[in-house]
Amino acid sequence: MKKILLFLLLTFSTALSAQFDNAQIKVGAERMEQYLPMLEGQKVALVVNQTSMVKQTHLVDTLLSRGVDVVKIFAPEHGFRGTADAGESVKNATDVKTNLPIISLYGKNKKPTSEQVKGLDWVIFDIQDVGARFYTYISTMHYVMETCGENGVKFMVLDRPNPNGHYVDGPVLEKEYQSFVGMHPIPVVHGMTVGELACMIVQEGWLKNQVNCQLEIVTCEGYTHKSFYQLPVKPSPNLPNMESIYLYPHLCFFEGTPVSVGRGTDQQFQVVGHPDYALGSYRFMPKSGPGSKYPKHENQWCHGQKLNDIPIAYMQQMKEFNITWFLMFSEYFQKGGKSSLSKPFFNENLFIDKLAGTAQFRKDVMAGKSENEIRAAWKEDVEAFKVKRKEYLLYEDF
Repeated sequence: MKKILLFLLLTFSTALSAQFDNAQIKVGAERMEQYLPMLEGQKVALVVNQTSMVKQTHLVDTLLSRGVDVVKIFAPEHGFRGTADAGESVKNATDVKTNLPIISLYGKNKKPTSEQVKGLDWVIFDIQDVGARFYTYISTMHYVMETCGENGVKFMVLDRPNPNGHYVDGPVLEKEYQSFVGMHPIPVVHGMTVGELACMIVQEGWLKNQVNCQLEIVTCEGYTHKSFYQLPVKPSPNLPNMESIYLYPHLCFFEGTPVSVGRGTDQQFQVVGHPDYALGSYRFMPKSGPGSKYPKHENQWCHGQKLNDIPIAYMQQMKEFNITWFLMFSEYFQKGGKSSLSKPFFNENLFIDKLAGTAQFRKDVMAGKSENEIRAAWKEDVEAFKVKRKEYLLYEDF
């Protein structure tokens, strides 16, 4: 039934055409008249990566060329140039082009120290997010805001559109499952830009000791939550295109299972499969390479499904957190697949609970509950979040 439903949806979606609204959108970094006057005579640090572009020029180079006193760079997961593997520690370094010190905020030092922000007037955050709670750039933003608030340093967000900002859904994180892949009591797909989320973090008192952070948001021009924004630069090594960015929120839960989502291939977060459980005729072989060292099931044929055949237009119409594929694989695992014995579907470390932000999702899946029953568990929390979210929106809602 699930396969038939998906086929009908895909057939229907071929009559639709994908749309992107980039031409009418001006990201915060491009609105220099809004923030350059505030930076005159100020010492500035930047939280940036490869996505921090002002048209064709990196924000670091843009600000330096306009006489802004940029003194250091803070780098998030994947590093300043965005080439490090997911979960790989990023080391401190010096930028070859500008000779600026680069301080890693991924590894042991996820939160800047007081010494690292000493003497600064501003820290500017300009990183492209993808709108999923477990995407760690917003966790980095949280920790930087916290340090700025504790040390009296002003914090500025140069806002960018959320490519998944047109809906809200998924389990809401419970406090006991807080981690770097989920720090806030928000749904998996929160439907907020980083600027809107920064406002919520401060006003809701989510920073340590409810510290106040002096916050400045430079908003996007021409963006609403009805907009569809095509990312001009891939936000991380394993999100190479818009198909992967749209599918990422729905497939990331597989990271807590033995199922591969294509890391180590050129179709990251666009395929799902496993060597022993052939739920589908498509096959792929993960291999170690840049941005994906020692991927799951390295050098083994994985059998499953290719999802990037789903038209972009249909993906843009997906306005709920999709667990259909996840439940199909779970059911197949529990039945034993093509092997003689069934294998555990969830990894022993229960990483799935951190991704889901709750243990309830895992327990419901293991109990064999229906998709509707599982979704009902987070419906009330999501509706409550939507009400709270509206207080912090800087753009017209969907």
